[in-house]
Amino acid sequence: QVQLVESGGGLVQAGDSLRLSCTGSGRTISGRSMGWFRQGPGKEREFVAAISWSGDITYYADAVKGRFTISRDNAKNTVYLQMNTLKPEDTAVYYCARGPARGNLYARPSEYDYWGQGTQVTVSS
Repeated sequence: QVQLVESGGGLVQAGDSLRLSCTGSGRTISGRSMGWFRQGPGKEREFVAAISWSGDITYYADAVKGRFTISRDNAKNTVYLQMNTLKPEDTAVYYCARGPARGNLYARPSEYDYWGQGTQVTVSS
């Protein structure tokens, strides 16, 4: 059974930082790209960031570029999303997801096969 568990969400003020973590069971994320997505109130799920299986290639949505950083520690089976200079429009449930084995990085949710349960991030103005 593949499980991805996110943590680190919370309520913060605009300009603050948060770091989200996503830990996979067993070797769930080994050799796989990983992605972060978010879904705000009344909005569709949208791509945030992705990272290659080795961690050396990253890809960001324009809305978060320069503020968010995705990284991974394969020894810990964990992917991180460092979020700086948070804005109220970043308020959403954040999900991590497992991408394809090796290969390119994708923004389409359909390219990801397993998803975590999500963690709420709320940014007050």
